[in-house]
Amino acid sequence: MAAQPLTVLVIGATGSIGRLVVAEALARGHTVRALVRDRAKGAQLLPADAELVVGDVIRPETLPEAVAGADAIVLTLGSFGTGASSPETVDYAGVRNVLTALGAQEGARPRVALMTSIGATTRGSGYGRLLEWKRRSERLVRASGLTYTIVRPGWFDMNGPDEHRLVFLQGDRRRSGGPADGRVARADIARVLVAALTAPEAAGRTFELVAEQGAAPGDLGPLFAALDPDPPGSLDAVRDEANMPLDAEPRRVRDDLDAVN
Repeated sequence: MAAQPLTVLVIGATGSIGRLVVAEALARGHTVRALVRDRAKGAQLLPADAELVVGDVIRPETLPEAVAGADAIVLTLGSFGTGASSPETVDYAGVRNVLTALGAQEGARPRVALMTSIGATTRGSGYGRLLEWKRRSERLVRASGLTYTIVRPGWFDMNGPDEHRLVFLQGDRRRSGGPADGRVARADIARVLVAALTAPEAAGRTFELVAEQGAAPGDLGPLFAALDPDPPGSLDAVRDEANMPLDAEPRRVRDDLDAVN
């Protein structure tokens, strides 16, 4: 059971990571609220003891009910196309819309765990500049002033059966764009995201998550504690390359940062 039971809102709840986050949070004794676009699909994919709330991150008017009263929010957003499901619309603006909904609610200060990706500091990435938009979503979370943990996992489920020893890295130097950058099981990603919600040592940390040969750790606390915090007031993570200057960013992106601050 969880030492500190929370009401956890999972955004991206029906995705391959989100479903595991819901299950992990329930197993830890948290009350779980899952944001779903389709209630029938959500009921089919998620445990019966998860509360379903219908909404969509690209429809801001649907979010106030979802975020109301949440103690913690886990964001596992993932785009899968262009237009209404582009990296800018989902991976970035979806996070912005959630933060905006929170900002409109008096006293709302939930803890946030955001999943992005290893290689998030890569410039000129393919597929609609996905990694750049994920990095911008990280900046929004840091600018919000909320207590956060940002997890940048390696390639999903490409680890071997004996590769569950979790390794937390900082500096985002692995940028081959392939599994050589690091691999990790989806279930381990979910475990880390949920554990970060109640671990004091995880607050204000950003890290890359990969797995190497060995058994899964029983306690994640020492791994969180070994991390360096992000610099206070910084938009970027500790030791990230300074290769995305704010003054070169699109005006709409700078305006969003001002709005969530």
